[in-house]
Amino acid sequence: MKRFFKPIEKDGSTAPKKPCLSPEKRNGDGDGVEEGKNQKEPTKFVTWNANSFLLRVKNDWSELSKLVSDFDPDVIAIQEVRMPAAGGKGKPKNYGELSDDTKALREEKQILMRALSSPPFGNYRVWWSLAESKYAGTALFVKKCFKPQKVYFNLDKLASKHEPDGRVILAEFETFRLLNTYSPNNGWKEEENSFQRRRKWDKRIVDFLSQTSDKPLIWCGDLNVSHEEIDVSHPDFFATAKLNGYVPPNKEDCGQPGFTPSERARFGTIMKEGRLVDAYRYLHKEPDMESGFSWSGNPIGKYRGKRMRIDYFLVSEQLKDRIVSCKMHGRGIELEGFYGSDHCPVSLELSKPSSYSEENQVSN
Repeated sequence: MKRFFKPIEKDGSTAPKKPCLSPEKRNGDGDGVEEGKNQKEPTKFVTWNANSFLLRVKNDWSELSKLVSDFDPDVIAIQEVRMPAAGGKGKPKNYGELSDDTKALREEKQILMRALSSPPFGNYRVWWSLAESKYAGTALFVKKCFKPQKVYFNLDKLASKHEPDGRVILAEFETFRLLNTYSPNNGWKEEENSFQRRRKWDKRIVDFLSQTSDKPLIWCGDLNVSHEEIDVSHPDFFATAKLNGYVPPNKEDCGQPGFTPSERARFGTIMKEGRLVDAYRYLHKEPDMESGFSWSGNPIGKYRGKRMRIDYFLVSEQLKDRIVSCKMHGRGIELEGFYGSDHCPVSLELSKPSSYSEENQVSN
């Protein structure tokens, strides 16, 4: 969605001090990790578009730490990291590594890594997929007691390749796959980086689902679409929204990005063909004007109070009976529980699979 928040600033002397850097290497190399011993699978998940993870660490650390400590997720999926990939000008990029190519970037990386080496994040291993600039990017935090069999950074499951803008992290566990995506915004026009880009993305998602149906999937992230009218606070407002008076030639492309008829129809097709269940809507069938949305517009201006649910947990039908809870952690038009972002965290908890025996369970 369109952002309403200030860009990353240099760290000032008023920034809260963070614990010293951990000497442990925290980044994956893009080729996955070796399969570990048979362990209990993750059952608690959080997804969040942080709208600059560095800013959230600098400005909202105590609240964010409390959320993670209280819910104690096994996996945390972040979108819009907005930290550039390593590799200076004219040099090859390492999209799985934070840049420290300038003094400012080194300082920013140090702030972030200090925070991530301290509780509660010190208990997680992190994988990054980053853009070339402070744009987009994703991160995946997995508790160290859970070892993915493989981690990919693209929908094609090719080792070391990263999607443009770092939009995908795919972790393969023994009994399921977890897909974290920052799906492209549809935009307002019939252009390469707007409607056309989103159509291509949706087609690739369908292809991915058809090629990975051998194992249940948990797909989470900012999917940048509101499927039904119940998923927006003001359906008429979003259905008739325009940018500078422009009206697309195809009426199916009219309206707020994320709520156009064409996007919503394609999303329905994706869910049907992928046999996916919307975990939140599976449990919450009635409208919730207080805490039923994950994105909120600028508190000042015409988008005040206008909210959408565009952040999801979609799970394969085989997993739906294991859904214990799926919750939006933000509420109200004053962005309570958004922790400085324009999106709030969303959590999912699954029950343990009945097939697990006691000897295969490892305590956190």
